[in-house]
Amino acid sequence: MALAIQKMGLRHAVITSVNRDELDDGGAGIFAETIRWTRRLCPGTTIEVLIPDFKGDSNALATVLDAGPEILNHNLETVERLSRQVRPQALYARSLALLARAKAHEGNALTKSGVMAGLGETFEELLAAIEDLRAHDVDILTVGQYLQPTPEHLPIARYWRPEEFAELKERALRMGFKHVECGPLVRSSYHAEEQVDGAHARADLELLPLV
Repeated sequence: MALAIQKMGLRHAVITSVNRDELDDGGAGIFAETIRWTRRLCPGTTIEVLIPDFKGDSNALATVLDAGPEILNHNLETVERLSRQVRPQALYARSLALLARAKAHEGNALTKSGVMAGLGETFEELLAAIEDLRAHDVDILTVGQYLQPTPEHLPIARYWRPEEFAELKERALRMGFKHVECGPLVRSSYHAEEQVDGAHARADLELLPLV
């Protein structure tokens, strides 16, 4: 992976994996080793990891964070009411707790999460999920339209309008997120490099003294 990142000359790399629940650490060690090798071969590359919830294992999360990614991303995916239907092996509260622990961990990693629209949620429910993420100090938010990948997956309940995404973005920024990507084509890694730059820039502005 690190060799591929080096060969492509990436300024920002998003590293993810399928769930590795068969491993004792849920694959945390593999994430950490990938981060360390990327640091060795590509010292100028910023690193984002998109991780599972590790079944709530705080030691596994610490293993990843100790390797020093710039962004720790774990997607909430959907609203609380639909969470068990959309993510049968995950828990809404457990995902929020993971993000909170990541933010409290020593280091300067930004936290990031995403939700999908179009699974049957209401505007108010989606807004509540976004508020939950901000209440757990998440820095970067992505909101995009759910698209049914196969006939076996959940059907699309409806397509959200661009103006609805625009309103969600405005509300989210007012809540205090450092960066928000919100639109029909937005995915977890959408404009990922711009997200880290924008989030750091907004954080720097917040530290400037008032004059």
